[in-house]
Amino acid sequence: MKLYDLIKSTNWLSIELTLLKLYPDQISLIDEYRKVFEKLKYLKPENYAMKIVLTKYDCDSDDESEIRTYVDVSGRNIENNPKSITESYAIEFVEWTKWLGMDIAPESVVNFTDLEIIAHCLHEMTFFGYEEDEIKEQFDNINYQAEKYKKLTEEEKKEKTITLDEIKNDQIKKEASARYK
Repeated sequence: MKLYDLIKSTNWLSIELTLLKLYPDQISLIDEYRKVFEKLKYLKPENYAMKIVLTKYDCDSDDESEIRTYVDVSGRNIENNPKSITESYAIEFVEWTKWLGMDIAPESVVNFTDLEIIAHCLHEMTFFGYEEDEIKEQFDNINYQAEKYKKLTEEEKKEKTITLDEIKNDQIKKEASARYK
């Protein structure tokens, strides 16, 4: 079953209720989601060689959020590629017509309702904006920054970047400092 088939067979009110149940913090943006949902109904799906996979994960125990689980929406190639370094791909920058042409992975259909699948996909599709032009602009900017980084000398790269360990250590220092004030 393709995402397009799910969307065409569903009404907005059902999606709205599910979306707000899953993402209550999105209430102020619900009209933006509705506009995207309505647009999707009229786009022509393009076949795309990935399946949409929804996976539920437990949050870290040190996460201060009230939400204890989250759902990851990713893509998986239809055909196995032994040269691939991963099986899971970020798809938030994929064009909406291609999203619509993707099949839903069988395990996702088993583990989530149709309404949940649509709501989680809408949330992921709009992570960087509610218009495809906005999303493309974000994607182009990331690529531009990556190209700029590639052109740096090794010395410039060391000077202008920090490691994840440095970020963690800075955070630990800030938290410790805040505790002893």
